[in-house]
Amino acid sequence: MAVEIERKFLVVSRAWKTVPGILYRQGYLNRDPARTVRVRLAGDAAFLTVKGISRGATRAEFEYPIPVQDAHALLALCEGPQVEKMRYRVEHQGTLWEVDEFAGDNTGLVVAEVELESEDQPFARPDWLGEEVTHDARYFNSSLVSRPFNTWG
Repeated sequence: MAVEIERKFLVVSRAWKTVPGILYRQGYLNRDPARTVRVRLAGDAAFLTVKGISRGATRAEFEYPIPVQDAHALLALCEGPQVEKMRYRVEHQGTLWEVDEFAGDNTGLVVAEVELESEDQPFARPDWLGEEVTHDARYFNSSLVSRPFNTWG
């Protein structure tokens, strides 16, 4: 079974922004926390992803490349608005971070994610990381569809 172990943090400065980003557009065919089904356009590529319920920082994840034309058609079937963001892949002391700078109704939100081999794997923490939000469901991309960042007050 494919497993994702991921920790997520708020970003507190722009010191990470040293590399070009890729535009991501994604929507959700299902946002049930027990089984989310996401369609994603990432630059010139497209993916269908199924994720299981989070247990700590771990959950099942199955991701498959799909034709870009299919992704466009599936995005039209998705619940609610799409999530748009620029993703930047930033290396820090041998660890790859994915920094997402959100757009649209989520403008102002910037989070960094790191995928790990185990939940207790040590990693060097960049100076631009802020509070950890791994367990805060508000920061799940699937949650940002129905409760965008700009409505949090």
